[in-house]
Amino acid sequence: MPQGDRKIGLDAAGMTRAGNVHWNLGIAALYEHAIRRGEGTLSKDGAFVCSTGKYTGRSPNDKFVVKEASSEKNIDWGKVNKPFEPAKFDALQKRMMAYAADKELFVLDAYAGADPAYRLPVRIVTEMAWHSMFVRNMFIPENDTAKQLAHEPQFTVVDIPSFKADPAIDGTLSETFIILSFDKKLVLVGGTEYAGEIKKSIFTVMNYLLPLSDTMPMHCSANIGEAGDTALFFGLSGTGKTTLSSDPQRGLIGDDEHGWSKHGVFNFEGGCYAKTIKLSKEAEPQIYATTQRFGTVLENVAMDPATRVVDFDDASRTENTRCSYPLSFIDNSVPSGQGGHPKNVVMLTADAFGVLPPISMLSPDAAQYHFLSGYTAKVAGTERGIKEPQPNFSTCFGAPFMVWDPNVYAKLLGDRIARHNAKVWLVNTGWTGGPYGVGSRMKIAYTRAMITAALTGALDGVGYEVDPIFNLSVPTSCPHVPSEVLNPKNTWKDPAAYDAQAKKLAEMFKENFKKFEKTASPAVKAAGPK
Repeated sequence: MPQGDRKIGLDAAGMTRAGNVHWNLGIAALYEHAIRRGEGTLSKDGAFVCSTGKYTGRSPNDKFVVKEASSEKNIDWGKVNKPFEPAKFDALQKRMMAYAADKELFVLDAYAGADPAYRLPVRIVTEMAWHSMFVRNMFIPENDTAKQLAHEPQFTVVDIPSFKADPAIDGTLSETFIILSFDKKLVLVGGTEYAGEIKKSIFTVMNYLLPLSDTMPMHCSANIGEAGDTALFFGLSGTGKTTLSSDPQRGLIGDDEHGWSKHGVFNFEGGCYAKTIKLSKEAEPQIYATTQRFGTVLENVAMDPATRVVDFDDASRTENTRCSYPLSFIDNSVPSGQGGHPKNVVMLTADAFGVLPPISMLSPDAAQYHFLSGYTAKVAGTERGIKEPQPNFSTCFGAPFMVWDPNVYAKLLGDRIARHNAKVWLVNTGWTGGPYGVGSRMKIAYTRAMITAALTGALDGVGYEVDPIFNLSVPTSCPHVPSEVLNPKNTWKDPAAYDAQAKKLAEMFKENFKKFEKTASPAVKAAGPK
């Protein structure tokens, strides 16, 4: 394809011939193309409603990193970062680009990183118009025409869902692939329509690059109070990371991916990607309001074909229903996407065993322990075959996207917590009064009250007790929360059953932490459950 007036064209990614290429279209034009192409429909309120096909979530087993000289020694090779041969990547790239020749494509030039000192210029090439709509929401688009022409992408993602790999030829595990080459500064995505693969591939790139600049990449949300106090919220999917950071009393910096540099915190993204299953106006008014707007993308959300009314309670397609929207759709979002050094760090877990305290304060060593552990629990209904709670330990609260050895990230976090005297809290948004199926989910009003108390200093002067099993400092009182809720054992009818369940989970923590014992300090190891 001729480059025209562009400094760098698609030929830089190996795409020497393409059909009708649409560059940097706005949302309205992308709506028109997506509907023309039959990619989705409109809800009665103007959101774009689409399906991601048979893949309604990420495909972590199909993600690879090219093993090449410039990055090989830095990567923590294993189950998460699976190596891919350079020659196989080159061959797959050629096949994919030949397949894409003469196709209609959509290109977005954008950035990952709100801080100009650390932002990464990216280019996203998509086969589907709604994918371009999605990435326009999720990244920070370059809207200046002159700067678009001069854009020099440092990483390019080529996403062609209709191109399916042949494992016998290409060396993949299935028809689906997400393959990252740090040498070529290129990500190839094929065989899946799930747009989250694009977002997370660039997050993986940032997780590799930023530690080289002494900057901590984080799978967390962030907000800021009226006094300029920044707070971070780490947590896996389903723990409430997006929900709890969307606080009408605090400015939202971002809901998912951030960096912590010598300047402070900055968002990687320009939008939010929130789960919508059982979303309600009463419980999550800010997020709910975004689903009623033109420009929001609703993924796999059920909709009445006649009335075009969406149903967020319908999980018949998947529990992983999502909405993508620009950060500006949140009234109190922070336009700069930046904040100062955090005063508070919150680590969220949804404990389905019902034994972790709803809130506890962590020492710097305990913060590293629980960051490395990255615990939450899976419950029945979220994955096939799960009939009772199962522990889910995801290192750094984002193991599928971490490229370096986990201790690299843990030490970066520990150094920053110590340097800036940040308080760290472990908050359980899961079950109380018993495990999943017996107890009940912690009331979101209580969780919000506990987090508000932590962020405003209301927990500074209260008494604390050390949990004898989990070795956590638990407050004995909290404004607007019944005191009996703070000690999970008090909420169980059978204290002996609580002790047995708590010891069971504590052993799971210790077993999981064995893989970090060679590199973690003795103090960090000692900060875990007894």
